[in-house]
Amino acid sequence: VTVIGGGHGLSVLLRGIKASTSNISAVVTVADDGGSSGRLREEFGIIPPGDLRNCLVALADTEPLMEKLFQYRFKGSSPLAGHSFGNLFIAAMNEVTGDMETALKESSKVLAVKGRVIPASKEYVRLDAIMEDGTVVEGESQIPEAHKKIRRVELFPKKVAAVPAAIEAIETADAIILGPGSLYTSIMPNLLVDGVGRALKRSRAIKIYICNVMTQAGETDEYSAFDHAKAIFDHTGRGAIDYVLVNSAPIPEKFLAETGAVPVEVDEDKINALGCGLIKADLISETDAGRHDPDKLCRAVMKIIYEMNPRR
Repeated sequence: VTVIGGGHGLSVLLRGIKASTSNISAVVTVADDGGSSGRLREEFGIIPPGDLRNCLVALADTEPLMEKLFQYRFKGSSPLAGHSFGNLFIAAMNEVTGDMETALKESSKVLAVKGRVIPASKEYVRLDAIMEDGTVVEGESQIPEAHKKIRRVELFPKKVAAVPAAIEAIETADAIILGPGSLYTSIMPNLLVDGVGRALKRSRAIKIYICNVMTQAGETDEYSAFDHAKAIFDHTGRGAIDYVLVNSAPIPEKFLAETGAVPVEVDEDKINALGCGLIKADLISETDAGRHDPDKLCRAVMKIIYEMNPRR
């Protein structure tokens, strides 16, 4: 199973799915430019470690103390404030080994990781958004802050080489999962890396897009499930998705009040017209407002893989 994405949503899925299979590859975005990751990226010229760290921890088969250590974020007003120990560890491992891919492999040994965590690219990239009004917003962290409708996103520079292991993970997978996560800032940056979108379309694996439960302010306001899927096709071409997995359970009113977002509308006929199958399931977390439940999501994904994969 190869999972493509970034952010909190990706680590949620990895936590759930690692109990069902140890043969997991996570292809992770490297466009993050905010917070601790952004600071380390600027200071050391490395790809941002934050999403990579979260995936390592999600796939780790280690004691809780080690997980707490990697996720610990320094407090106070020192130069370390805001940095997580795991980010610093990966940055240091990169310096020691001289290569981020090797650094992740060695970090995986420390955490007893089940599977592989692979950056989509090892190149320094920026994610830009071209808005419907023609303006350009530079930087992943700035895109949601613009609060404008996004026409498309692109990488700068446009030609960014993929990590060969990322392409190999897509080409050899029996199942490929996109998301869950922020559509334009977590999932799309991976698909824009040179060769990734082509490999995805060529793959004979079953390809599942996990649609977000709620809209995301400044990114997918008023988006339906069809709009999410269409955006991916607009950036990659047809063939990137076989099935769209959506939440079918009602979202408690208290969650709607907490998030200020709205549930993503499911427009089945329009999704089918794209050539995608639609699968509905109860995916909602009962404790985390407007997010997926790891166990429910894992069960739904594995059910699709085992029941509908023509390669099995």
